[in-house]
Amino acid sequence: MPIAAPSPGPAVPTPPKPSLFSTIGQDAPSGLVVFLVALPLCLGISLASGAPLLAGVIAGIVGGVLVSLLSGSAVSVSGPAAGLTVVVLSAIATLGSWPAVLAATAVAGVIQIGLGLARAGIIALYFPAAVIRGMLAAIGIILILKQLPHFFGADTDYFEDMNFLQFNGLNTFSAIGAAMKGLSPGSVLVGVVSLTILLLWNTAPVKRQSWARLVPGALIAVLASVAINELLKAFAPDLQVRPEHLVKLPVVSSLGQLASEMTFPDFSALRKPATYGVAFTIAVVASLETLLSVEAVDNLDPQKRHTPTNRELLAQGAGNLVSGLLGGLPLTAVIVRSSANIAAGAQTKLSAFIHGLLLLTSLLFLGAVLNLIPLSALAAVLLTVGYKLTPPALYRKQWKLGREQFVPFIITIVAVLFTDLLKGVSIGLVLGFFFILRDNAKAGSYLRRDDSDDNAETPDAPLHLRLPEHVSFLNKASIVTTLEQLPHNTRVILDGSRSDVIDHDVLEAIEAFRQAAPARGIDLELRGIRQVALGAH
Repeated sequence: MPIAAPSPGPAVPTPPKPSLFSTIGQDAPSGLVVFLVALPLCLGISLASGAPLLAGVIAGIVGGVLVSLLSGSAVSVSGPAAGLTVVVLSAIATLGSWPAVLAATAVAGVIQIGLGLARAGIIALYFPAAVIRGMLAAIGIILILKQLPHFFGADTDYFEDMNFLQFNGLNTFSAIGAAMKGLSPGSVLVGVVSLTILLLWNTAPVKRQSWARLVPGALIAVLASVAINELLKAFAPDLQVRPEHLVKLPVVSSLGQLASEMTFPDFSALRKPATYGVAFTIAVVASLETLLSVEAVDNLDPQKRHTPTNRELLAQGAGNLVSGLLGGLPLTAVIVRSSANIAAGAQTKLSAFIHGLLLLTSLLFLGAVLNLIPLSALAAVLLTVGYKLTPPALYRKQWKLGREQFVPFIITIVAVLFTDLLKGVSIGLVLGFFFILRDNAKAGSYLRRDDSDDNAETPDAPLHLRLPEHVSFLNKASIVTTLEQLPHNTRVILDGSRSDVIDHDVLEAIEAFRQAAPARGIDLELRGIRQVALGAH
């Protein structure tokens, strides 16, 4: 008696997508943490770029308020990036004024919008995972190394100098040595207390407390740092944190004063051809850094959500257009702030939006209060973020994946450490593509013998080799290697009947083999390969 198939159970309903404000309990504290990290970064990058201090804050506000709304990323944060400092410095020298650079920034935004409409975001799909992981690990190491001088209260360089060679003539390692010779006791005390609070906040006993989940440890660390420094001012003035190691936000008392402090684009610069060269450079560098950042952020996202890269280019383009019009620096999606956002427990883009609102609010109302925050407390926050990006377990995992994964990973780390982000990643990408091309060149990777013929087992059966559906120039090395290794005095059927596309370079290689085959006693039959294309050579 046949057994009846079990009736399907009731359909499991798809959980409803959470509303934008359903996660505000996690996103609001995360936005506050990102704001605390982003504020000195915005100011520092302005200084390094040779732009007005306000320009970095404006870019941070635009990145938080506008780009977060337009972006499809849940947890990435946009703002001024260290990778563009050299570009902006050079642009000011080339165009002669900051307002002219603002016009170029607005044009760069239009170019990025065009890249998004042209679906250029697909480039992100070709970044090898090992290189992305190496980039993240390198940024973690750089964060740790770069924040130590601020932690010790002995660094006057700007806060997010991610390059090995710094603008003050030092490098990453010599800056630490110089800092050790000029320790500020107050900064060290504030930094140690802040770091201790952050580490305790991540311990299991504290995490189990419901109140601890509502209040970010970074906020407690910052408040404690301000309190300690105020006590030092009152009772031990010689130990207080020096003014140059406090946050320096322009104090604006009214909207009118803010408007008077803002700089607007000089559109007469659009008559100069050099403006468009600068705009193109900004657009390309900002787009590449954005694509690298969102790919890395997707890897860090605990929910493994995917960012639509074309939409991201559109969002960044709109951000740069508006930032340029309002007097802000060029902006990109940035890893440091995005990593801090994820580490703080952000769930949706509401966190980045809140950070933008807080930047705007602080600019209008809180400048005097925020200028009490020691940079060593913020350095402690970034030290913990850096460690989370480069944990020892990551290196063990990459090692176990084999040489093809570990070598590009470790080379990317070294290259980023000793150059800068884009140069280091470029070196890692070249090495990663080398391994890909080497694997593609292995015989048999793209040509395979077809044993499905009825006479395949007979001694004089032809060797039937089939090409895949899509044959690109990347397949050329594999195909040439396979054909060169065919035995002499063999009948060969080279079948491209199942191929939709055969690259012209591959057709040339096949034609060269066809002409050389008789000398090796090879009887070659071509199927589905356009003879007209071959006959043209």
